[in-house]
Amino acid sequence: MTNPDSPDQLDIDYRLAFELAPVGLALSRQRAMVDCNQVLCEMFGATRDQLVGQSFQILYPSADEYERTGARISPLLGRAGTYADDRIMKRVDGRFKGETFWCHVTGRALRRDAPHEAGIWSFEDLSSRRAVKAELTAREREVAAFLMGGLTSKEIGKALGISPRTVEIYRARLMRKYQAHSTPDLVHRLIAG
Repeated sequence: MTNPDSPDQLDIDYRLAFELAPVGLALSRQRAMVDCNQVLCEMFGATRDQLVGQSFQILYPSADEYERTGARISPLLGRAGTYADDRIMKRVDGRFKGETFWCHVTGRALRRDAPHEAGIWSFEDLSSRRAVKAELTAREREVAAFLMGGLTSKEIGKALGISPRTVEIYRARLMRKYQAHSTPDLVHRLIAG
């Protein structure tokens, strides 16, 4: 007798699984969204029609961040096939249009030799645990994300293609904006929101 609940017996509706996933999901081609689920639409305050066919750039606070992030993650996707980080994103429409929020983003390239050709991306809204409390520049947002990941100035500089001294300048600006007394205090304030 076969078990009707065994994986061989289940008719899995992958479209339904995509739609009901507890995180925002998007399928991509050349850094444009070719499909997305309702959770992603709600997270960014947009309709599916507003997102599908659009570049992921509309989800970023600035075009520079979109370009730099793409350049930074391309070799990592090429090596490992996956990439994940916490970053500040921007709501597209709705009553919170333009609001920035912390988001955990994870992606998988379908082909490592062409990392932006096609992929699947998940987005988790972290705003209930971590608020963006200060107006930050694009570079400050990037440095803040790496600081929360525990990277040193040298490691952040290498990742962003800037000098460790430049990272220190951005860290000092962040400390002033968040009224932090030390780097651990800054990281705590960034995480706490």
